[in-house]
Amino acid sequence: MSLTETISLSLKAKLPAGLTRDSLKARVFRGGVWMGAGSLTEQVFRFTRNMVLTRLLAPEAFGIMAIIQSTTAIVQCLTEVGVKEGLIQNPNGDKEEYIDAAWWLAMLRSLSIYVILFAAAPFIAKFYGNVELSKLLRVAVSGLMFEGAISTKAYVALKQMKFRRWAIVNHGGAICGVLTALGLSYFIRDVWALVLGLGMESVGRCVLSYIVCPYLPPLRWHGKAMRDLLHFSRGVFGMPLLNFIFMRADVFVLGKLYSPTDLGLYAMAIYLVQTPTSFIVNVLAQTLMPTFAHVQEERERMNRILLQVTSAIFILGMPALVFLVFSGHSLLTLVYGQRYGAGSTAMIVAAVIALLNTANNQITTLFYSKGMPQLHRRCVAVMAVMMVLLVYPSARYFGMVGGQLAALACIIVGYLFQIERIRHVTGLKLSDYRKSVAIGSVLSLSGVAVYLLFRWIGSSTRPIPNVLLGILICLLTYGLAYSVIARGRGRGTSSVFEW
Repeated sequence: MSLTETISLSLKAKLPAGLTRDSLKARVFRGGVWMGAGSLTEQVFRFTRNMVLTRLLAPEAFGIMAIIQSTTAIVQCLTEVGVKEGLIQNPNGDKEEYIDAAWWLAMLRSLSIYVILFAAAPFIAKFYGNVELSKLLRVAVSGLMFEGAISTKAYVALKQMKFRRWAIVNHGGAICGVLTALGLSYFIRDVWALVLGLGMESVGRCVLSYIVCPYLPPLRWHGKAMRDLLHFSRGVFGMPLLNFIFMRADVFVLGKLYSPTDLGLYAMAIYLVQTPTSFIVNVLAQTLMPTFAHVQEERERMNRILLQVTSAIFILGMPALVFLVFSGHSLLTLVYGQRYGAGSTAMIVAAVIALLNTANNQITTLFYSKGMPQLHRRCVAVMAVMMVLLVYPSARYFGMVGGQLAALACIIVGYLFQIERIRHVTGLKLSDYRKSVAIGSVLSLSGVAVYLLFRWIGSSTRPIPNVLLGILICLLTYGLAYSVIARGRGRGTSSVFEW
């Protein structure tokens, strides 16, 4: 027996039996490994890029880029039709006529985005008093044309749980853009390096989609398939715009009230939290959407998966949140430089929002998989209205951190709204859900106690020792959580692997 075979058999022996078969659980586990590896690689590249670029470019460049991305996102939201989600959720989504109809829907959407933003660019530039913003917007939005032209068979690969192909397309394209931005930053020391890098992400995804999932776009589409996909999009209609208001209203308001430099410091601080969070959210959404779709008629099974994923989110997230509370300023100083430490308070609030939003997204994914996106739309509508009412006074009264404080109030209300909704969809018991949240919260208290002990005995507050101490305490908390879960499984009281 070769060394490779020996290692493979050894690893299989250590895994639970259910993960080595071709069950739904095993397919999700293997898919999660591919998606996780791809997304982790992408986030490592993004993190490295940010570390380098914050030392090469002025904070003003990141502030302008935040405005560009937010402006582009609002038009994307206005034209969102849920092509990918519609194909995955529809039982006929892997048929040729549906694939063709989805390609045309995506392409027409991209064309509309380009036309709207190209015409609106001068007015947006005038609003922010930055003439160059018009050219930057027009170049940035051109990349979205390639996003719309992506091979829709890549979406089918995701529906069929062929996660390796989607990971190559999605994360491979993103890495192309990151490398482009890094390379250009040595020659173009301004925001253009970021804009061109963003465009290359879309180009990379488009090219890779046809290499990995070959497809010849049709000259016509099937009417019934188009109507079926648009029927799903009616439930999605308006929701991306409402979600955008919740997610990005702070950038527009802060960009108007404060300088691009202040906005750049703020944006990079919260991006430090949003980068790993987007990794987790993307992996979970892209693996759990087809998973829930496979068991959408089995309510107990859906509840069990939801509870286990939610429990894992809080077990992993709460110690990380404690780490940022005590070591966030040191982390920003170490990663970006001394001046970025001013954004530590905003980063901590953003971390709380990210944790709640990640848990909330799992309920959203369940709604989508059952073909009920309109249930989530009501939640997002509540959050959007609250954000509109709160963001300006919060930003005026609390300063830069006010944008995140407004978002925190919104996500708390929206999350509670969704928890109440899920009871009527799957019959989920609130006592079970509270238990899944409480486990991670209680375990994280041990990390708080250790931090306070070290502060009491006078540990160093210099960036590197403080960050290393935080990492060590996180690892100890995770070790404690693992031992508690393993002990419960040994007693037969845990169902972590029982899907």
